[in-house]
Amino acid sequence: MPRDDSFDIPAAYKLYIGNEWVAPNGTAVLESRSPLTGEVLCTVPDADEVDVATAVIAARDAFGRWSGLTARKRSDLMLKIADRLVEDIERFAWLETTDTGKPWRESIANVHTAADRIRYFAGAVRAFEGHTLPVGKHIMSMDFREPLGVVGIMGAWNFPLNMFAGKIAPALAVGNTVVYKAPEPTPLTTLELAATIGDILPAGVVNVVTGGGETAGRALVAHPDIRKISLTGSSATGRIVMADAARSLKKVTLELGGKNAQIVYADADMDAAAQGVMLGAFMNQGQVCTAGSRIFAQRAIAGELVERIVALIPKLRIGDPFERETNMGTMVFRGHYDRVLGYIERGRAEGGEVISGGSARHLDAFPEGLFVEPTLFAGVEDDMTVAREEIFGPVATVHIFDEEEEAVGRANALDYGLAAGIWTEDLGRAHRTAQAVEAGRVWVNCYNLFPSGAAFGGMKASGFGREDAVESMLDFTQTKNVIVDYAPARRSFYD
Repeated sequence: MPRDDSFDIPAAYKLYIGNEWVAPNGTAVLESRSPLTGEVLCTVPDADEVDVATAVIAARDAFGRWSGLTARKRSDLMLKIADRLVEDIERFAWLETTDTGKPWRESIANVHTAADRIRYFAGAVRAFEGHTLPVGKHIMSMDFREPLGVVGIMGAWNFPLNMFAGKIAPALAVGNTVVYKAPEPTPLTTLELAATIGDILPAGVVNVVTGGGETAGRALVAHPDIRKISLTGSSATGRIVMADAARSLKKVTLELGGKNAQIVYADADMDAAAQGVMLGAFMNQGQVCTAGSRIFAQRAIAGELVERIVALIPKLRIGDPFERETNMGTMVFRGHYDRVLGYIERGRAEGGEVISGGSARHLDAFPEGLFVEPTLFAGVEDDMTVAREEIFGPVATVHIFDEEEEAVGRANALDYGLAAGIWTEDLGRAHRTAQAVEAGRVWVNCYNLFPSGAAFGGMKASGFGREDAVESMLDFTQTKNVIVDYAPARRSFYD
């Protein structure tokens, strides 16, 4: 696989607007640093209101040309984007690993997933239909789905390539144009993919600005010509975005945080459950909004389950993310690394028992690497901080329950409602629990699978709206109703 000097990165990026690199209005910049070495990878502009307005103008000018294309033509162009991604898979995987510190194997998988999402929506739009309703003998009511116009999208920093591809795909498929704010710590794959597909899409269809949430982000939400905001982020950020968007009555889709329960019943396949629970908690170094970090084990098998998980954790090999054997990389940036370690210390201080991991991992080859050991807590009460707040790192807690109703009640006790996992061989119990848990996605005897076409989104403080499926195309459109009287001369006012 490529090493860390295999591809070039510009020392300083500009904004990508109208299929060109555009100098920002101001001089403020943000640094993107390697989570492996601590070195500055590049700087990006901290875009302001003027920059966002420039991007919106480009997207607005492109809207008529893009929305005027047939669904088939838009689909064909999107398929070319997916092909381009896969053709350049090593470069995009290298960019993703360089910027996020995730293992090479995960980055390769992320590129394939990004391409698959684009292909899904390129196909789905070909079957995107309206409705007709016969009102009377000569009258027909027709519902048409129309694009909103210019939409603003803000992706998260943990899966930057997947976020970019998966969020712009439904918006583009139905005819919108996009201003996308790249995530502050991990802008590389977003900027590079936008530039790479510039010869495929008409100028202004996809524009990328960089910058902080308080600068570029709030300017994007406030702009009067942005018709919708789609955000993946924390619940706290979601509340701010929703309040700001309300001032101009924008549509909003919010995919927010989670503190997700995995419920393991006594009749579960212990081998599958232990493996699945571990991967559900620690995939992508735990930096996943769906991370199954609250492990509820039925009393009869709790000890055995914990023993199996602890025995499996050493198989999570922490190391150079470009090495094929590595399956555990770094935290994405220093501030988050410190935050995760702070949560571990808070868990200890509140009485939790660390039964595996519990500290930073220091590697001689990468003294500045932001590695955190996969950490498992036992003896945790449901009201402890580590059991209530989204840590977004490789930290999981074990909780013991006796009855099905107890497990469901405790799983639902938090404000979050993004995802849940159920491990059981009892089909009836699986269905009862899946219906009872308050979560937008429920996995049964598996975890963290994200097939294109399966609706994804949260409940309660985990947000609203759905992504990855036809529902997201609906969210990027509005309904226009047209009623036609084909024989008006035959009707009187009193008919």
